[in-house]
Amino acid sequence: MTIKAVLFDHDGTLVDSEIIHYRLWCEVLGAHDVELSLDDYRQHYVGVPGDENARDMVRRFGLSAAPDALFTAKDDATRAYLHARAFPLMPGVPEVLQACRRRRCDLAVVTGANAQGVTASLREHNCFAHFATMVTRDDVAYSKPEPDVYLLALERLELLPSECVAVEDTEAGLQAALAAGLRCVAVPTDLSREQDFTGASARCDSLMDAWAWIDRQD
Repeated sequence: MTIKAVLFDHDGTLVDSEIIHYRLWCEVLGAHDVELSLDDYRQHYVGVPGDENARDMVRRFGLSAAPDALFTAKDDATRAYLHARAFPLMPGVPEVLQACRRRRCDLAVVTGANAQGVTASLREHNCFAHFATMVTRDDVAYSKPEPDVYLLALERLELLPSECVAVEDTEAGLQAALAAGLRCVAVPTDLSREQDFTGASARCDSLMDAWAWIDRQD
């Protein structure tokens, strides 16, 4: 069936933000005398919504802080970062978005991040206008790996899962897309490449390679 829309994750897919999120978590946890290793972050936290990360960190590190307070501190740190600068784009993003538009594919951002951060980065890079809709953690009760964000995106686009393909960089994102009935192309980053991408329609080394796979599907 003809692909009518491409649904992109945000962090780690459109923007190179995962290592920045790691550094921000290090700052937040440092205030509690906790050192977060990159291996721990890679194993437990990449691709997981921030509020879930906060709950796990409180338990794992025996923190006295409430999970909500820890999550708020991380959210504040992210907002401060984005006030000063945008997350950098992943390689190939402008070219892939233009290629999608030339093929008359609708585009959507489907993410576990909050709307403010996504909007700030995409507007800074002049990418925001490419997208027909954006679904964030602010729009649903349950974020990835639950399918809610993808189901809402399909509803807004008025398309069937078979008419769309998702692009994700993490196992949690892949699980969300598959649970919504979507095909999904995995483009792991250095921080997520050891995750389980079983069920992905393709696993690619770059966003450009992912687009090449999508473009061959009709």
